[in-house]
Amino acid sequence: MSVFTNLFGNFALNKPVVVSGETLVAPVVVPDVSAASVTPSLAKMAAGPAYVVLAGISFSHFLNDTMQSLIASVYPILKDNYALDFTQIGLITLAFQFTASLLQPVVGHFTDKKAQPFSLAIGMGFTFFGLLLLSIAHQYTIILIAASLVGLGSAVFHPESARIARLASGGRFGFAQSVFQLGGSAGTSMGPLLAAMIVVPFGQPSIAWFSTIAFLAIVILWRIGLWYKPQITTRKAAAVNLHPDALSKRQVTIALTVLVALLFSKQLYVSSLSSYYIFYLIDRFGVSTQTAQIYLFIFLASNAVGAFFGGPLGDRFGRKIVIWFSILGALPFTLALPYAGLYASAVLTVFIGVIISSTTSSIIVFAQELVPHRFGMISGVFFGVAFGIGGLGAAVLGKLADHTSITFVYQVCAFLPAIGLLAVFLPKMSNSSH
Repeated sequence: MSVFTNLFGNFALNKPVVVSGETLVAPVVVPDVSAASVTPSLAKMAAGPAYVVLAGISFSHFLNDTMQSLIASVYPILKDNYALDFTQIGLITLAFQFTASLLQPVVGHFTDKKAQPFSLAIGMGFTFFGLLLLSIAHQYTIILIAASLVGLGSAVFHPESARIARLASGGRFGFAQSVFQLGGSAGTSMGPLLAAMIVVPFGQPSIAWFSTIAFLAIVILWRIGLWYKPQITTRKAAAVNLHPDALSKRQVTIALTVLVALLFSKQLYVSSLSSYYIFYLIDRFGVSTQTAQIYLFIFLASNAVGAFFGGPLGDRFGRKIVIWFSILGALPFTLALPYAGLYASAVLTVFIGVIISSTTSSIIVFAQELVPHRFGMISGVFFGVAFGIGGLGAAVLGKLADHTSITFVYQVCAFLPAIGLLAVFLPKMSNSSH
């Protein structure tokens, strides 16, 4: 009860990091606290993460991604109701994810220059209206517009919420990013389960019921905005002084390119399961739509587990090691999946989900440390690339499935984690990304 009281009633008790103009364009770190410079109470607040704020932003991420995952979960209903082919299904994913991909770096660049504490609540409003529109859409064009609105809400949500998670980290950046990612992964896993229990029995109009989740998220994000706003000062941003051992511009460019490629291999594979795993199970094993959604939930829940543990492991052992393990470690299981039986497939997807999703936090924090003076933009780029690759990949895979088979798609995608070999080109960092 006290946690909710703190979150909704008194954010003043949870301000471990003070945000200034400098921190909006430079690495956000916990200040060096000494008795001579701060009071004991401030020292205590700076000693660790602001757990209430992290819990609030993670729960908001949970609500946000729960609503987003409903789109893919209701694909079988939309396919049957409107006689859509796999290409059209892929275009719905593209409409949703391309909107998010296009706008996230723009939002991040803008908030680097001027923080917008209430943008999260406003962005969630787009998701609210997108869900309502999707529940009453009876034309394919309207479905695409509704999906685009949900994508727009995601574009506004992710860059600034990732910044808030880092500000509340108390210096444990990987841990904070994992807590943040855990909310999103858990929300993504809930979509198929809720669709099986609610949308399948009650039909497309029941999607409107989930707009109440969007309203709850708006309230929480507004309160988080109230916590965030007093910490922002209007001092002019200071110039960024690079460390003598800092990477060159060429090294940074190569490293970012490699990270994008690694994210490509991870996200495209996850997208292939998220968008088409239901159809794969129905086509190959003849299971019902509801049963297939439960199997998809198992995979997505495994993603949530991996996303949580990946960040702390990166803080402890180094992000490069976690990236190596999480991408290449999934390869044996992805290669076996197209040839496994129904129950063996469920077991394999658990291993795939836990291993491959543990890299997300490490990739994002690694990128943030490479370009610390453009934190919002780089977060937006990488979240945007993740969404964009997922959307474009879903459309391409849908086209491929129409011309071959859904089983052939999974045989091809099984080799995607091999791209993880590119991690050899990642530089050694002087910080925790070693």
